[in-house]
Amino acid sequence: MISPLLANVYLHYVLDVWFEQEVKPRLRGKAFLIRYADDFVMGFTCEEEARRVLEVLPKRFGKYGLTIHPDKTRLVAFRPPVEPDRTGSGNGIPSGTFDLLGFTHFWGRSRKGVWVVKRRTAAERLRRAIKKVAHWCRGNRHRPVREQHRTLGRKIRGHCAYYGITGNGGALHRFRDGVTRAWRKWLSRRKRGWLLSWAKLTALLERFPLPATVVVHSVYRAAANP
Repeated sequence: MISPLLANVYLHYVLDVWFEQEVKPRLRGKAFLIRYADDFVMGFTCEEEARRVLEVLPKRFGKYGLTIHPDKTRLVAFRPPVEPDRTGSGNGIPSGTFDLLGFTHFWGRSRKGVWVVKRRTAAERLRRAIKKVAHWCRGNRHRPVREQHRTLGRKIRGHCAYYGITGNGGALHRFRDGVTRAWRKWLSRRKRGWLLSWAKLTALLERFPLPATVVVHSVYRAAANP
């Protein structure tokens, strides 16, 4: 493991420069590399060339004493899904998905019905975020409710500031729901034998409402306000 700062400096030469100067000139099809710190994805229009690069990648990293994460490194057929034809014959071909920077990237229908790349919070990231909030609630359950409410509000708004993108509303709601459940659980343990019922929680939330989830980075809002 290396820090994000060192990864940016080190992998610039190990990966970025190598990909631009040695890999791409040898390809027949188009290719691109997106990297942030030690998290990256490569895209190829030719599957055969993608397989060749995937085969040589561990050798390139090994030359500099680095290894590829075995569970996160895989070849994905990321293309618009192929549906059965109008006669009903033939099988549809689904598209693969991949995770990058906390988001799962997948193909879905736009409002106009065309295939577009969509993103949602990666399942593991969502679980980790809720678990982190629950840990905070546990350690701070005896603090004043007003203080807890203020901090939890900041956590929800901070989560939306990163994950609040178009098409990710469902995952944002699940995060807020997870925060609410965690808060109820640990408020219930402030006193032995006392349970904060859902009715009492509703009354509490009327007094101390948690902020609504917001799609901060909306492509539709941006299009309406160029």
